Amino acid sequence: MTGRRLTSLLAYVTTAATGASLLTGCGVLPGATGGSREPVTVMTWAPDQTQATNMPGMPAMAQAYARWINSQGGIDGHELRVLTCNEQNTSAGAAACARRAVREDAVAVVGSYSQNGSAFLAPLEAAGIPYIGGYGISEDEFTSSLSYPVNGGQASLIAGHGIQLAESCRKVSLVRPDTVAGDRLPDLLNSGLRKASHRSAIDIPAVEDAGEYTEQAGRARDKAGNENGCVTAVLGERTQTFFDSFRRLPSEGKNGGSGKKNDPVRISSVLGSVAQPVIDRTGGAHSPFEGAYVTGWYPEASDKSWAPMRKVIQEHAFADNRVDPADAGVQTTWIAYTVLKSVVEALDKDRITAEGITHALDRGARIDTGGLTPSLRWKYEDLLGAPGLTRVVNHKVTFQVVRQGRLVAEKPGFVDVGETVLSAP
Repeated sequence: MTGRRLTSLLAYVTTAATGASLLTGCGVLPGATGGSREPVTVMTWAPDQTQATNMPGMPAMAQAYARWINSQGGIDGHELRVLTCNEQNTSAGAAACARRAVREDAVAVVGSYSQNGSAFLAPLEAAGIPYIGGYGISEDEFTSSLSYPVNGGQASLIAGHGIQLAESCRKVSLVRPDTVAGDRLPDLLNSGLRKASHRSAIDIPAVEDAGEYTEQAGRARDKAGNENGCVTAVLGERTQTFFDSFRRLPSEGKNGGSGKKNDPVRISSVLGSVAQPVIDRTGGAHSPFEGAYVTGWYPEASDKSWAPMRKVIQEHAFADNRVDPADAGVQTTWIAYTVLKSVVEALDKDRITAEGITHALDRGARIDTGGLTPSLRWKYEDLLGAPGLTRVVNHKVTFQVVRQGRLVAEKPGFVDVGETVLSAP
């Protein structure tokens, strides 16, 4: 073989190898400044295709985020690799996802949903893997030293909801699950109602997975009364079922069935039990939720602070109808990945580890989420410290109302409910 032909062959092989490395994800990321930085592997899990609560938008949002950030050169030059897992709404499923995260060397679990905190946190804690921005549905998320919640969970919502209702409702009926977790809701709601020297809510326990709630709906309406009465239901996915039963109640006259309709009873709930996708599915402006009060963690979906997320969804989620920018799970995942991005950039290292992320968060890395939450920091002095909620650092909520089929702000900005949560028995 001549020297000229050998030189040409070597040039071809070198070019082909370089192209292959880019196609397989090795080497330099598009837009990156160098190729020495290792990929960052994380996991996002949520239940999907189960008989209970499903959150497919959360892993889908994580994947869209990875496509977007990698098209920008990764996070500080690190390719972001997102593993997803179906948690299946079971303890076994949650534990299996956690073990897979350990097995595949994930440096964090980010923006995930699971009610089975004790099942997934044990494997993560044993491996030292932080849990960043869980949905806030499991009490364990607010006690584990390796959990970094971005919202105040259901406790903040319920306490805040009491404050919201106290401004407009003379009497309040609360329909909630007849479970151990549900037993705490009346005290939290009442702690908010008491902020306005309001009487306690009428507590109406209900089976969590019933097919209809006619009896509870009738009792709730009767107890709320005709004068500025409010009925609030916090039953997760069954909240829609409850309010369907509520709107089917026969009209009753003011004077024992005269045929005149009662003064309207306002309905209300909290984010997670009522959200924009639920309102859309149940008729929009003609939904039974029209006029309802809703307490949320974040600004309403139309707020300009969500514009970056909407742009990423539009450009990188394509026609994926799992990713709804108005869904609280999708929003939580976006905020959780914002935290991850900020921490990785602050570390500024070629290799990112779970220990490094945890250390940075514990030492007081302050996270700006672009107005979607207050500034987040998990130093000791930032923790709320309420029993069972020791890891809460964001104890602010938003007050919203359904108008013309859309969740909009009832009042601007955030309301701090930290002291209200602490005052609950």
